[in-house]
Amino acid sequence: MFDTDLSHKALEIRKKTLEIIGKLGVGHIGGSLSVVELLTVLYYKRMKIDPLNPGMEGRDWFVLSKGHAGPALYCVLADLGFFPEEWLLTLNTGGTNLPSHCDRVRTPGIDMSTGSLGQGLSATVGITLAQRIDGHDNWVYVCIGDGESQEGQNWEAAMTAAHYKTDRLIAFTDFNKMQIDGLTEDVMGIEKIEDKWASFNWHVQRIDGHNMVAIDDAIEIAQGVSGRPHMIILDTIKGKGAAFAEGNPGNHNMVFDIKTAREAIDALDAKSGEAI
Repeated sequence: MFDTDLSHKALEIRKKTLEIIGKLGVGHIGGSLSVVELLTVLYYKRMKIDPLNPGMEGRDWFVLSKGHAGPALYCVLADLGFFPEEWLLTLNTGGTNLPSHCDRVRTPGIDMSTGSLGQGLSATVGITLAQRIDGHDNWVYVCIGDGESQEGQNWEAAMTAAHYKTDRLIAFTDFNKMQIDGLTEDVMGIEKIEDKWASFNWHVQRIDGHNMVAIDDAIEIAQGVSGRPHMIILDTIKGKGAAFAEGNPGNHNMVFDIKTAREAIDALDAKSGEAI
């Protein structure tokens, strides 16, 4: 039941993300589609949140450090009722509350403004420590990119998180193997990524980032390990579910029209009885 219900929800979020970027005509489709399953598990299964009270004390927090994947997160937040769904059609237009990169001032449900890559994990460590000081036992989640993992600030944050034993912090690396300038392994390779995080004394798992049962199970395992922060490495495909974007080296910030988006949506509908 869990897998079937969430698979349907992930499909709807993927289709909506294609639609709103296609209507705009350009956007970060690749990195948005690679995190759809993660967002679905977190927001529809795991996180303690209240759409009617986005700033609720003691809520679970989520920081999308790779803030350019905001369109997928906006689709989730709109579906949950954090703001009117009509806002989605204003994505990255003048006066919008939904800018290209996440902005906590403009958008209900966004816990931290992001997009300056390499900074989200540091913010998350601070949030986790603040929640501890305030006496909350909530969870703080963060998703970083693989290209972003080349930034040195991440590793300073990794040391800090381990030193202070922030075991209520669960991080995910969206390891889709591509970044704005090409393949991650060509720009600045980050393998063996599990060993890197383990050497900083993090609890580490590596899974299929499009398998929602695996994501949920990994979170469950992480929550049972005390004394260390957690890194769950998600092997993903950039542009997952859209044939025109998958494997396309130009899929980071991509130009495409609503016709192309709707063709991709129709293809997804045709496969809706199968695993995406």
